[in-house]
Amino acid sequence: MLAFTSTSAPVHTLWDTPDTAIQRLPGIWFVTTPSHGGFVLSDERQAAMPDALRLDSIYYEEDVNWSLVVVGFETEFAALKDPLFDIERDLAHQTARHWRPMQYGAFTGEVISPNYSYVLKKVTLYEAAIGEIGVRSASGDWADWVPKGKIGVTGQRITGCDHLGFAQYEGPDFKGLCDAGRYDSSRPINTFAALDVELVP
Repeated sequence: MLAFTSTSAPVHTLWDTPDTAIQRLPGIWFVTTPSHGGFVLSDERQAAMPDALRLDSIYYEEDVNWSLVVVGFETEFAALKDPLFDIERDLAHQTARHWRPMQYGAFTGEVISPNYSYVLKKVTLYEAAIGEIGVRSASGDWADWVPKGKIGVTGQRITGCDHLGFAQYEGPDFKGLCDAGRYDSSRPINTFAALDVELVP
């Protein structure tokens, strides 16, 4: 195992000035700031990140990208014998598999199916909906153009999506109404056809 150099705590980060900074491994700091946080890697650590997991930046934010650092240096983290690391390791693998499936699969050799990745599930749904009108915004009956019991939606035609499951749209805007009971904002994708939207001028 390579020996890495301990580094000074980060004074400035992408997110803000750190409130706290803990060196989890030599050259790997976990910081918190008033706005956000995550791992900050030394140049040496960044260069040692596995190619499949390395980001362009030394900052691996605390929502998703932190998992790439834990997976990438898993053996070293495990050697610390932290009794909570088993939980952290499992969460890191789940997070990377769900939200960075291409990178995770390239690193592990695992073939990730949409059933095991939220991002791939979205990609599959968007690819199946190419050409349909996708909902881009929705308003309740508090909006002056939406009757009681309805949801007002606006959208554009779906033309594809990127590798992170973000839809791509083109063309003119459409506007319409659907029954409030049919609309569910927690769905990964809503289309005018699935909602039986009645177009309005």
